[in-house]
Amino acid sequence: MKKQTILLSVALFYSVSAFSQESAEAVGISPWGPEDEIGTLNMMTDESRLSALSAIGSGQVYDLSVDYFVGMPSFHALGDPPYQYWLTHTPHGTVVDNPNGLGEKMNRKVSYTGDAISMYTHMGTHIDALNHFGLDGKIWNGYTPEEYLGDKGWLKTGAETIPPVIARGVMIDIPAYKGVQRLPDNYRINAGDLQGALKKQNTTLRKGDVVLIRTGQAMHYHNAGEYLNQYPGINLEAVKWLVESQQIMLLGADNLSFEAFPPEREDNWVPVHTYLLAEKGVMFIEQMYLETLAKDEVYEFAFIAASLKLKGASGSPMRPLAIPFR
Repeated sequence: MKKQTILLSVALFYSVSAFSQESAEAVGISPWGPEDEIGTLNMMTDESRLSALSAIGSGQVYDLSVDYFVGMPSFHALGDPPYQYWLTHTPHGTVVDNPNGLGEKMNRKVSYTGDAISMYTHMGTHIDALNHFGLDGKIWNGYTPEEYLGDKGWLKTGAETIPPVIARGVMIDIPAYKGVQRLPDNYRINAGDLQGALKKQNTTLRKGDVVLIRTGQAMHYHNAGEYLNQYPGINLEAVKWLVESQQIMLLGADNLSFEAFPPEREDNWVPVHTYLLAEKGVMFIEQMYLETLAKDEVYEFAFIAASLKLKGASGSPMRPLAIPFR
């Protein structure tokens, strides 16, 4: 793996150029009320879900998630644990150990395999909960750790509060728009890129959409060094256009951290994260697999996904599906 990693990018934080004038950043207070914990996912209704499901025109299902394996790429530069897998029972081991007390004959007849995993909650295809990043000691809707963070996780906005998502999905293919297989190192996808790609795809966005951005990085997913090396991501201008102008509900991308590094602001090392999660209450999905959608040029679909209900957690594994519209 090359030496320039996320950790190096963070180390370079203080040397990057700042905007000529940094805009103010502040935690957002939810328009859905003082008890809101899911932000823009409140835009989903029975009617919007039925509308997306009713537009399905195919029985083909696209799996938009990646697999988990020892050595998989992950955000471990800050000390978070990598994915670990181990066997707890093997067919021959149960013959030797006789853990069920039923004897050699039974254990030779009935083979038994068991296993366990250990992992960071932000690994593989996962969704960031609204408590993942905050600003000035608060997270979305003004919740503070002093009042709402216990020894067993957050009492507000934990991953268990994230509802199943059913909505119209749109994939925006940036490499196809640019006519390249791979975007330049650390390329920042801007609003013009999104608009140009949508025009080329003859696709429009609607309020409440789930928007998935293909950078092409997923083609390197099984080579951690290549996948993590100077990957492209979306910039602040682009997410502000999506959230404020297009009123999207949920975002996703096929790279590790959604945004690119080093950071584009001098005073914030993850400005896209804090803008979406803390300021606007917009969750997003990272490390998606969008290559098959891109190959088949499927840009509009019913998006269906649910995450594990990890109580108090800042993120959770998710398995998103896309079913094409008519």
